[in-house]
Amino acid sequence: MDLFEKLVENMGPLGMHAKEAHGYYTFPKLEGEISPRMTFRGRELLTWSLNNYLGLANHPEVRKADAVAAADYGMAYPMGARMMSGNSDYHEELERQLSDFEQKEDTILLNFGYQGVLSAIDALVDRRDIIVYDAESHACIIDGVRLHQGKRFVYAHNDIQNLEKQLVRATKMAEQTGGAILVITEGVFGMSGNQGNLKDIVALKSKYNFRLFVDDAHGFGTMGKTGIGTGEEQGVQDEIDIYFSTFAKSMAGIGAFISSEKRIVDYLRYNMRSQIFAKSLPMPMVIGALKRLELLRNDPSLKSNLWKIVDALQDGLKSAGFNIGTTMSPVTPVILNGTVAEATHLTQDLRENYNIFCSIVVYPVVPKGVIMLRLIPTAVHTLADVEETITAFTEIKEYLEAGKYAKEYLAI
Repeated sequence: MDLFEKLVENMGPLGMHAKEAHGYYTFPKLEGEISPRMTFRGRELLTWSLNNYLGLANHPEVRKADAVAAADYGMAYPMGARMMSGNSDYHEELERQLSDFEQKEDTILLNFGYQGVLSAIDALVDRRDIIVYDAESHACIIDGVRLHQGKRFVYAHNDIQNLEKQLVRATKMAEQTGGAILVITEGVFGMSGNQGNLKDIVALKSKYNFRLFVDDAHGFGTMGKTGIGTGEEQGVQDEIDIYFSTFAKSMAGIGAFISSEKRIVDYLRYNMRSQIFAKSLPMPMVIGALKRLELLRNDPSLKSNLWKIVDALQDGLKSAGFNIGTTMSPVTPVILNGTVAEATHLTQDLRENYNIFCSIVVYPVVPKGVIMLRLIPTAVHTLADVEETITAFTEIKEYLEAGKYAKEYLAI
């Protein structure tokens, strides 16, 4: 069979709906200033789909820092990978400040989070080592694990008893191979919003010899007293051996970082292929990240405003009878029962008649028969936005249960 023919005959579980979904349910275009209200297809909608947790995307100080840095340096400088010609004092200063904030010895900047996690896993383990990872880990972790040429064991999501069972197996395997064990989990899981059980995972270190890698993309800036992350929230930041986060969530930017012991960061600098062979972060992104980190650290109102909206939204949804799962973070899933077709009609109703834009999650990301509406509260939403949304959701839930959206075809 011709390769191209094979691909177009089987577009995959999401791609099979591309003809009907593209541009509306998938690859939609939100236009205008990044804010709780943006333009979609010529109309202003209340938007709950932006990972702008602290509202920094259009903060005046951030916009000024970005603009000045772009004017001073352009987007090309520095040229080349950092190892060869793309390093600067600003890159190193951002790493120092992130290390200080995360209470780790050293930090390495990454061009992108997804690429960085995948590449870090590849660099950290060899064919003798064993990976043990949470079943609901993000796709970047799954892809990193797929690259691993050694043994890997998956444990049921947040199930410490099952994790220990896999650690027993991993320990026996490591004794045979002469390798080491890496446990990987998330600080905050991006779909469910629940926290990784870091405290109980760390407690297992007294019985088993492993290192802990935590992807805290949704926890950095949102969790813990000072926003350090989920490790601070659970009192185990010191026990996280390899801490990862991205600038794409709370920092509303591009790039990512890993913080750890200096000797491990030095190893990653010289062994992470995605950083050795890729151009370094452009200067405006680095200088912009320094300003964002300054605000994150020094303006507690950003995080307190976020949690005011989070609490109002989640408490209001629960009071209205909605199932928001086990979230313990700003990520707010609203879980309903219905088909993929019903999900599209419900979402179209929300957008066209209630002027509310949120992401829909359907099979295969969630089980068949489940519709998840995923809301991301931010510090720049208002209590009026929350009230408007709960009123709309209450009505569309009644319509769903009454069969209004029961169709055999996708809404287009």
